[in-house]
Amino acid sequence: MVFGLAQFDRHLREAKALKPVYLLASSEPLLLIEAADRLRLRARELGYHERDVLNVEASFDWDDLARAGASLSLFASQRILDLRLPTGKPGAEGAAAIVDYCAHANGSDVLMISAMEWDKKNAGKWAQTVERAGMFVQIDPIYLNLLPAWIVDRARSRQLPLSPQAAQALADRVEGNLLAAAQEIDKLALLAEGRSIDVDRLQALVADNARFNVFALAEAALAGDATRVRRVLAGLRAEGEQVAGLLGWLVNSLALLLRAALLPRAQVTATLKNERVYGTRLQAYGAALTRGDLAFWERRLAELALVDRLSKGRADGDAWLALERVLLSAADRRLAKCLPRRMLAG
Repeated sequence: MVFGLAQFDRHLREAKALKPVYLLASSEPLLLIEAADRLRLRARELGYHERDVLNVEASFDWDDLARAGASLSLFASQRILDLRLPTGKPGAEGAAAIVDYCAHANGSDVLMISAMEWDKKNAGKWAQTVERAGMFVQIDPIYLNLLPAWIVDRARSRQLPLSPQAAQALADRVEGNLLAAAQEIDKLALLAEGRSIDVDRLQALVADNARFNVFALAEAALAGDATRVRRVLAGLRAEGEQVAGLLGWLVNSLALLLRAALLPRAQVTATLKNERVYGTRLQAYGAALTRGDLAFWERRLAELALVDRLSKGRADGDAWLALERVLLSAADRRLAKCLPRRMLAG
C-alpha cells in the first residue's frame, strides 16, 4: 500500500516502534526534506541516536548498503541509515541490494530511502518489497491551485492567522516556489507580532523578490510562457539587477538544453535528472525540446552572446531590450521572426 503524507504523519505520531524501511518519494524538495526530518526526529525520540548517510551517485558502491546493514553501531544500539536516491531509480544492482537488505534487516536499524523523483517507471520489485517490509510514502507536489490552501495551513502551524486573500496574494508572489513561500511565512510569523495578516499588511511586510529571479526567468522562457517572461524580466530590472549578472544561468540552461537535444528521446529525461533538473523545470525542458529543434536553440544561444557584448558595452544597443527579445523568441518561436536582423545569429 502506498501512503500519503497525512497517513505518514499520523503513523509517526502514533507509532511506538518504527518500521525497518521507509521509502519517501517526491518531486518537491521542501516536502521531501521536511518529511525526512520528521522521520529522523521521531527516530531520535525512539532511541535511534546514530545516523549513516549514503549518497547514491554515479560511482556509488551498492555493497556499502549491505556493509552498513551488517555492521554494528559503535555508540548506539539503533541507527537510521539515510539512503539518498536523487533519481528514484536504483538500477538493477541497487534494486537487488535494497531487496536483499529488506530480506535481512537486522531489526535494530531503520533504512530511510529518499527519492526526489517518482513515476510509474520507478515501480518494480524493489519498491514492492519496500512496501511489504516497511512503508512507501508518495508525497504529491503542491500545484498552483492548491498553493493558497497550503499556505494557510502552514501559516496556521506557525500561529500566524492569514486571510484567504493574503494567502492568494502570497501564492501569486512566489509562483509555485514552495521554499520561497515557506521562507516568507516564517518571516511573516516573526514580523506579525501575533496579529492577523490581510492583503494590505502582507504587501507592507513581504518583499516581492521570490518571484523575480533568474531561475524563474529561465524556466518561463523554456516553458513557453511569454507573459511570465515579460513580468519576471521587468521585476528584475526594477530591482536593479544587471543583464550581465543574469546571463550565466541563462547560458548554462540553454547549453544543457542543447546537450539534451542531441540525445535520443528515450535518454533525455534521465540525463536531465542527472543534472538535478526536476519538477516544473523538467517539464519546461520537455516543452522547449518539443517547441524548437537543435538549430532553433543554437540561434538563441548565439543571440545571448550578442546580449553579453551589449551588456559590457562592446556593441551598440539596449542590452535589456535585446535580452527581452531573445527570451520572448525562446518562449514563442513565432516571435523570433520579429527580431531585428542584426539580432539573428547564424
